[in-house]
Amino acid sequence: MHAVTFDVTVPRYLLAKSFGRLSDTFLYGFASGVSLRNVEEVALPGPRWVRLETVLAGICGSDIANLCYRNSPAMEPFGSFPAVVGHEIVARVIEVGAKVRDVEPGQRVVVDPVISCEVRGRHPTAWCRSCMAGVPGTCENAGEAGPLWIGNEPMARGLTIGYHRSLPGGWGERLLAHESQLYAIPADFSDRRGVLMEPISIAVHALLRRSPRPDDTVLVIGSGPIALAAVWALRATGFPGDLVAQTKRTHEGELARALGASAVVTPGDVARDALVETGAQAYVPIIGPEVYAGGGFPVVYDCVGSKQSLDQALRFVSPRGRVVVLGNTGQLSRLDMTFLWARELDVKGFVFYGAECWRGREVHTFEVTRQLLAESGAPIERLVTHEFPLERYEDALSTAAHRGKTGSIKVLLNPKTLPQD
Repeated sequence: MHAVTFDVTVPRYLLAKSFGRLSDTFLYGFASGVSLRNVEEVALPGPRWVRLETVLAGICGSDIANLCYRNSPAMEPFGSFPAVVGHEIVARVIEVGAKVRDVEPGQRVVVDPVISCEVRGRHPTAWCRSCMAGVPGTCENAGEAGPLWIGNEPMARGLTIGYHRSLPGGWGERLLAHESQLYAIPADFSDRRGVLMEPISIAVHALLRRSPRPDDTVLVIGSGPIALAAVWALRATGFPGDLVAQTKRTHEGELARALGASAVVTPGDVARDALVETGAQAYVPIIGPEVYAGGGFPVVYDCVGSKQSLDQALRFVSPRGRVVVLGNTGQLSRLDMTFLWARELDVKGFVFYGAECWRGREVHTFEVTRQLLAESGAPIERLVTHEFPLERYEDALSTAAHRGKTGSIKVLLNPKTLPQD
């Protein structure tokens, strides 16, 4: 099958770090580890496995960061390469194993890309604590191979589809998934709505675990899909309070308002004015930027994860407030953590999704998101700004990477236009 793959080698890493700022060619062009090629398919590895054909797949900010080697190497032991990229996937079932009961051929599904102990083929008595708790996004066996065999070798190490040698991701024509990873979508859901379920669910998971009080004033930092999804999810789950969205560009601010923001600010002076309106008083130290006392935002969702955004979150949050980190935060040089202890802040990071307590039941985050999408009339599909055929993956990645120039929010790849093998 045709698929976009990513292979990590030391020479390609050095080329990307040395010349990536000069040309995208060294990041995801012909001089990089990213290529469109034929990938051999294997038989279903077990009776509860399913073969899917990709309908649409999204490009995530973490994909851009990984392909450009901008992320911390700390997670490298929990991936395996070469890998078919893509973890935001809506697909159609084309083959099912003998014991599959929840999905059937022809059905459209969303794929949970997280590889749990169950997916790895471990006996329930050997599941890690995270998987037993229903949050496999922190699976403690992600660095180990097997025990399930896929093709002629044990399943490679890895935490998610998309960065896994044995399990191709969505930037290809077809993929494999365990039945436990699949969630059927209603017939009235568009493909674009379906492919957004994965990134939206990250925001839903975080706010269900760190939801604001009704009288809180919330600040959401970021103008990408996760930040805008957080704005939507706060309103979709019933948050009635003031909700300030910080975005960079006009069309992002307009979409934030359409999804439920009560106010939109831009970084810099406008955001500072919004902080002062909460009752914060500015003070100027001998050296360094302004600091504030009083007022502040009781809850700040940092959906960027940069040094600048996290520094702002720590300065703008109120004493004993909560900072929820959803951005793809890695190594941050010279980040001042003074307010973490001086203000007794609660800083909490979230990843992926899992078992949630929702309306009196324990359900997966995807099921919560699916229900909220069905109930909400907000224009969530406006998050999708671009769609490319798979063979134009370089254009798609460039469009996603250069948001300031292209105006992109969510960029999709569509493999259905490729010729069949």
